[in-house]
Amino acid sequence: MAGTKEIKRRIKSVKNTKKITKAMELVAASKMKRAVASTLASRLYAEYSWEILTSIAGSVDELNHPLFMEKERQADVKENILLFLITSNRGLCGAYNAQAIKKTITVLKNQNLNIDAVTIGRKGDVAMRRLGVNVLASFTDLSDNISLSEIFPISKLAINEYSTPKYHKVLVVYTDFISALSQRANIKQILPVSKADLRELILMRTLDVGNSDVQRPLDGKINYLIEGDMNTLIPSLAEKITRMQIYQMLLESNASEQSSRMVAMKNASEASGEMIDDLTLVFNKARQANITREISEISAGMASVS
Repeated sequence: MAGTKEIKRRIKSVKNTKKITKAMELVAASKMKRAVASTLASRLYAEYSWEILTSIAGSVDELNHPLFMEKERQADVKENILLFLITSNRGLCGAYNAQAIKKTITVLKNQNLNIDAVTIGRKGDVAMRRLGVNVLASFTDLSDNISLSEIFPISKLAINEYSTPKYHKVLVVYTDFISALSQRANIKQILPVSKADLRELILMRTLDVGNSDVQRPLDGKINYLIEGDMNTLIPSLAEKITRMQIYQMLLESNASEQSSRMVAMKNASEASGEMIDDLTLVFNKARQANITREISEISAGMASVS
């Protein structure tokens, strides 16, 4: 059994660790509150934007804009994919990064795809370079309170790269925020703009709100009166909605990251408390054994004298 001094030193060390994890839990909880509020506030706007685009889908079919066109490819040629991976810059957030990277690996295993990556977050950048994936760009300086102005370089890169003949699709791997205890890694195609995917997203968002006061029609079509050049308005709208998609995915991922970190630090604090209890019990047993041994030695000494 370890000596009492060593046990006391370990107890002190675990107590210090618990203080750190508790402080990190409180910080993550505060950030999570802001992130979740931003995520939920923008979902309704995102839903309206998807509905607008699907409502004018009939006109979109007549346009020859690159964002709406499926690129043709030969049967024996691999499909070129530009994949955006959203992770965190720091660790200590449970399985948040691992789930997103695992989702990405499932795509990388497809032998019929040539994949280039754009990483948002250091963890994803390190993982993609370790796997030998060609990383076109890496964004690691986004703030905790993400603003639309920070999304412009990312959305511009996605639109510009897809507008070239090289890439057939643009995919985003991110993490959907479901609740503080549940997050789900997901992969979405943002380019070319798929009307079927947008309708599916509207359905998913409507089911998510469930019993909320906001009820959105699933199949209700609205006739919009459009003034000006349709060929100018619709592509501009598509670019803005693409930017909004990326913004929403970053908000979802940020809320998921802070939630995962809060839960991970909470579990770490509870584990530290249990370890302190166990070490305290071991310390008390060791001290009791020392006292018993000393009493026995004193009794033996008195017996030998008498």
